[in-house]
Amino acid sequence: MAPRFWYRPPGPVLRLLGPLVPGRRPAAAPERMPVPVVAVVSLSVGGTGKTPTVIALAQRLAMQGRKVHVMASGPGVPFRVDERGHAAQDVGDEPLLIAAFAPTWVAEDPHEGIRAAAGEGAEIVVLDGCEPTGEVAADLRVVVEDAHRGFGNGFAWPLGPLKQRLASGLTPADLLITIGPEAAQARFLEAWADRVPCRHLAGRLEPLPTGMDWNGLDVVAFAGIGAPERFFATLRGLGANLLRAQALSDHQELTSALMSRLENEARLRGAQLVTTEKDAVRLPRAFRQKVVSLPVRLEFDDWGPLDQALP
Repeated sequence: MAPRFWYRPPGPVLRLLGPLVPGRRPAAAPERMPVPVVAVVSLSVGGTGKTPTVIALAQRLAMQGRKVHVMASGPGVPFRVDERGHAAQDVGDEPLLIAAFAPTWVAEDPHEGIRAAAGEGAEIVVLDGCEPTGEVAADLRVVVEDAHRGFGNGFAWPLGPLKQRLASGLTPADLLITIGPEAAQARFLEAWADRVPCRHLAGRLEPLPTGMDWNGLDVVAFAGIGAPERFFATLRGLGANLLRAQALSDHQELTSALMSRLENEARLRGAQLVTTEKDAVRLPRAFRQKVVSLPVRLEFDDWGPLDQALP
């Protein structure tokens, strides 16, 4: 759990020490790749909406007739994710989810992963999971942040939520996408607009219509994502009656013991078990037919600026 002071106005001691902390060092010489690269990064630690952004970009490029692959960070030599043959513990929950939308690769070395994707026909690669200023020369660098949290207190870890100083993280960015409702977007602009040097787009996560009638439905919800409160707020916005909102740590293992406890509670209270799309790929096999997932997609009022920015 993030320290509370990360998201509070800094006191005098933090204002003195915060500017001295550089955060992670950027790579010295980014390497140009054989195909165009769209790098999706976040300056903040924790959940920001990066995975829905990667999916949205991959789908958008595919709609334009581009052969798009996704490269995600992970251990070992490059390999392509098999959404049917791999499990989350093999490749990670995010790559397994993304693989349902575009050919997805996992590699420890992003250069090798991108070259492997290019060798298999990729015309453009969306790079997920790299550092804000990484070793790969991106043709488009997109920074994704949560509009609710913004940049926190504006300082780098461990005195704040940023991976590096705000100015050095935003300087190489071509586009900043903040995700959240209108009120959160307005607060973000009020606090940070004068410190954003690149183009800014406001997006929101909207639930996909699945035919499920959520209005008045009793649910036991659980989420092991970076910002589980966003998921719970979405369910409430659909009219669901949350009898329990169980926040788990990001990527937490959904053990049979944990799932049995939640299942028993839901059964005793006559409720439906509900989770996120990303958590659903980590469910033990015995529970996959017992839990409903709520898919969400990134949406903009106008996709034109993003289309124009894509290489």
